[in-house]
Amino acid sequence: MTTSTKFAPAPVIDETARLLTEHYIFPEVAQQLAGLLQQRLAEGAYDVDDAEKLAHLVTADLQSINGDRHLSLKHHANQVPAKKGAANLDAMRRDFDTSLGGVPRVQLLDQKVAVLELAPMLFPLEWAAEPLSAALTLASRAQALILDLRANLGGDPDSVAFVCSHLLDERTHLNTMHWHGDTRIEQTWSQPHVPGARYGGSKPLYVLTSNRTFSAAEELAYNLQQLGRATIVGEATRGGAHPRDGWTVHPHLEASIPVGRAVNPVSGTNWEGTGVQPDVPCTAADSLDHAHALALTQLAG
Repeated sequence: MTTSTKFAPAPVIDETARLLTEHYIFPEVAQQLAGLLQQRLAEGAYDVDDAEKLAHLVTADLQSINGDRHLSLKHHANQVPAKKGAANLDAMRRDFDTSLGGVPRVQLLDQKVAVLELAPMLFPLEWAAEPLSAALTLASRAQALILDLRANLGGDPDSVAFVCSHLLDERTHLNTMHWHGDTRIEQTWSQPHVPGARYGGSKPLYVLTSNRTFSAAEELAYNLQQLGRATIVGEATRGGAHPRDGWTVHPHLEASIPVGRAVNPVSGTNWEGTGVQPDVPCTAADSLDHAHALALTQLAG
């Protein structure tokens, strides 16, 4: 005879509330959210029988005050390691191995316009430098470039800077990151030198976005837009500008908590909540055709 263990939400809520108050980039909101979670627990709102149901309920409450889409309780079907960030790393590695290192497509249209798709994310630079460099070097020979971020869900800010470095001529300030408590501030710059050939900062550049484009992919589009380097074509993006860390709070649950906020040196703000707004609005499905036509017109002119 076997005895099943009843799912207990209270330890998950207690640990998630503790992590919020210790690490969330907005301390006042963290206190409000921690109180909300404890209140909802006392009311019986989290009396559910499995981790996945709890994840949905808690995520809705975590995002109810300021709509921070990086703030969540993530459910993982496979048991997640206890080490901080390990759950996300395992999933990333599987995606990396099945997407040619995050560059699933390089295509040339009309012998002039290169299409470079970066998906499903911008992987850690120590993994992605080689495939990104190979693809960007190949695309550097095109007369115009379309960067497709429609299916990109985020990733590594260092990889964002690496891609930007291939698309600019000079070392450029891209972003300033303010970490928890504003005790540590880091600037991100493009690199003065890149491996392989550089596409450069003068040839036509278009970036495709969708309402799924998120996080680091949004930063890539936003950086290039604010610098006046690229034309954004497609849909407004999801609007997540706060980098996050992950903590295992249950064998199948990870607390995803933003620990920093981005400040663009041109706009003085970021895309949190608003998303990156396209210069040429259209449906994501039509954006490649629109950008291709724009590129050909610009080249002809």
